[in-house]
Amino acid sequence: MKRFLLIPLAIVMVSALILGSCAEEAPAPAPAPTPAPAPAPAPAGPVELKVANFFPAPAGQSTLLEEFCLELEERTDGRVQVDYFAGGTLLGPPTMFQGVLDGTADIGYSHVFYTPDRMPVTEGLGLPLGYTTAWVGGHVMNDFMEKFGPLPEWDGLKILWMNATDPSAIATRDTPIRTLEDMKGLTLRAPGLVGEIITALGGTPIGLPMTEVYDAIAKGEIDGEASNWETLFAFKFAEVVNYTTSIWQITHPYPFYCVMNGDIYNSLPDDIKETFDALVGEYKERSQLMWNTADYLGKSAGEKNDVEFITLSEAEVAKFKAAVEPVIDNWIAKMVDAGYSQAEVQGWIDFIRERIEFWTERQVAWHIKSAVGPPEVLD
Repeated sequence: MKRFLLIPLAIVMVSALILGSCAEEAPAPAPAPTPAPAPAPAPAGPVELKVANFFPAPAGQSTLLEEFCLELEERTDGRVQVDYFAGGTLLGPPTMFQGVLDGTADIGYSHVFYTPDRMPVTEGLGLPLGYTTAWVGGHVMNDFMEKFGPLPEWDGLKILWMNATDPSAIATRDTPIRTLEDMKGLTLRAPGLVGEIITALGGTPIGLPMTEVYDAIAKGEIDGEASNWETLFAFKFAEVVNYTTSIWQITHPYPFYCVMNGDIYNSLPDDIKETFDALVGEYKERSQLMWNTADYLGKSAGEKNDVEFITLSEAEVAKFKAAVEPVIDNWIAKMVDAGYSQAEVQGWIDFIRERIEFWTERQVAWHIKSAVGPPEVLD
């Protein structure tokens, strides 16, 4: 047995000697070549943004956004380049929300009533709660979004700022509105929740895009529109209406939004994002002041075209307020049916009303004047 074991052992020993000798005689491998230095990264190109807005170019909303775009380019030393599309040339009002979400535009400006039920909680900001001025309303809306946001209905978008339209008014071509009874039988442009308010007041709403309203009034296809004095200038309605009745006591503002595609915002370099955020903060306030002064332009345009400005009597104001109260109750019930608690929804309403009072007091204390609203803020 030991003989058979010795033979393989000897073979193993001889093989090891041979292999060791070969290893000593083999040349050492050539050293690996030193890798060439990596080329310096090419400088990144400018961030290119598309900004869309449906207001005509001369309107204050358009000029403000254009200034925002120009200042963004200047403050980033050209590292951000902006293509600005006013007058609905890239996206129309009803397609703005989805267009920014899809990336057709990177930033867009419109209001929530163009897409009914798409932003149900935010629509509540347009209830007839008597916002006193546009400046007050805009601050209330931004406070609301900060308090209760981020809301799932805005997923995929970053809200830059919110605005409220000027105190509500109803403009008509042939029928002056001096009493609640005068509303009966009138067909008025009033989209979304505003349509429910017009129905409660006795009129018949129609949801035309704002860009089609001028022709519809001029041709007599509708009797008028429910918005505010600002549209007398911005959309030239002073040329086709003869009367406008202020109903600021029940103001139901259109909740406007300036939003950015969330992915685009998140992709901004940190230093550009810091500059961008600072600029947004400034324009959030500038936009409130712009809306607050827009009524002066509307009033001037109306006066030049002999539009009659009508003020309701206290008795009629009480009738208008009573008529729209069910709209608020119905909205609360609708949101409860959608799964929100009664306490939560009522909390939203209470917060809005408290903020209206808070910001109205601030406007009076800070001597910010408005063309329409409570006596304390009038020139």
